[in-house]
Amino acid sequence: MDVTAPMQPATSAPTRAADRVYDVERIRADFPVLHQQINGHPLVYLDNAATAQKPQCVIDELVRYYTSDNANIHRGVHALSIRATEAYERSRRAAQRFIGAAEPEEIIFTRSTTEGVNLVAQSYGRTVLREGDEILISTFEHHSNIVPWQMLCEQTGARLKVAPINDAGELMIDAFERLLTERTRIVSLAHVSNALGTINPLATLIPLARAAGATVVVDGAQAAPHTKIDVCKLDCDFYLLSSHKMYGPTGVGVVYGRRSLLERMPPYQGGGEMIKSVAFEKTVYNDVPHKFEAGTPNIADVVAFRSAVVYLEGIGMDRISAHEHELLGYGTRLLSEIPAVRLVGTASNKAAVLSFVVDGVHAHDVGTVLDGEGIAVRTGHHCAQPVMDRFGVPATARASLGLYNTKEELDALAGAIRKVVEVFG
Repeated sequence: MDVTAPMQPATSAPTRAADRVYDVERIRADFPVLHQQINGHPLVYLDNAATAQKPQCVIDELVRYYTSDNANIHRGVHALSIRATEAYERSRRAAQRFIGAAEPEEIIFTRSTTEGVNLVAQSYGRTVLREGDEILISTFEHHSNIVPWQMLCEQTGARLKVAPINDAGELMIDAFERLLTERTRIVSLAHVSNALGTINPLATLIPLARAAGATVVVDGAQAAPHTKIDVCKLDCDFYLLSSHKMYGPTGVGVVYGRRSLLERMPPYQGGGEMIKSVAFEKTVYNDVPHKFEAGTPNIADVVAFRSAVVYLEGIGMDRISAHEHELLGYGTRLLSEIPAVRLVGTASNKAAVLSFVVDGVHAHDVGTVLDGEGIAVRTGHHCAQPVMDRFGVPATARASLGLYNTKEELDALAGAIRKVVEVFG
């Protein structure tokens, strides 16, 4: 039977890794949503930490799948099902390659990073935790890396401990080390803070956690779009990320888990596909990773996720990081020159996030004025209320940068913030 797909997703991105100059205008041409006006102004999209826009190759792959290959996976012997299954598993191998996992079986697809944390907490955490055990997180975690552990503590009698951050928004390593004890079973940390942009020094923190005998979980949702990841070098036990922040479709998350741990973990959900056999007397569960992927998954978006990975690899993560670092420095200087603006989160090692407050103006009002100028930023507590409490503010405005942003857009941001000051001054 000929099960070859009629066409493969096309993208010109792989040629860009060899380009001598980072051609941001060429990259921007790949993103159709950017080429529109909002309130009579060219769209300036600076909300990438919430979700990133999609290149045409990702959009095309979604259309191609639904027009050519749409079928359920892992279950059919007909041509469409075989093609869909092969495309789905190609995405698993792409995710493995992107984060440096040892084998594709260590990659589990979920709906999001949030579901990934819940999977690890409920499948791994409930297996190993006992009353009096401890889980250590940090002050600048997203709610998704707080609430599931609180729920687990309520279920098991474990205790949640929180490492503090300093005034720059950096984890205080000495305090972190002191909080590690012989009862610490799990350490769960953001690779990059979504509210502040702080990059955690995992190369220092993970060995400390390991020396204490703890299992290490890393929330990589905010790191994956910006920097090269190698989970084997990091030596973490779990690493979690989301497609939609990586210029891929929404509704797709990735859980990397060390295979030796995944083999011992019970399924997170029950149903179809995660079983080998079912009888009323006993069910035999499937092998990893399939025992964690119950029911019909988000097939089309997982398939299109591979196009996003290929796109990022084609540009080159090192080149993306360098471009965004230059933007961060430029934007930091611009905003620092506005007297009424205070940056929140001034770590020496940051991803491209500019979180700020304007004196006497609520963040939501800042966002409304900026939207009138065609500038999209996120305002609020960013699902990180403990961070806001730490800095004594109810909310911030957050401009988060991506691979297609430009210095001219940051000029527009600074100009619009000056207008905020004028309007509310």
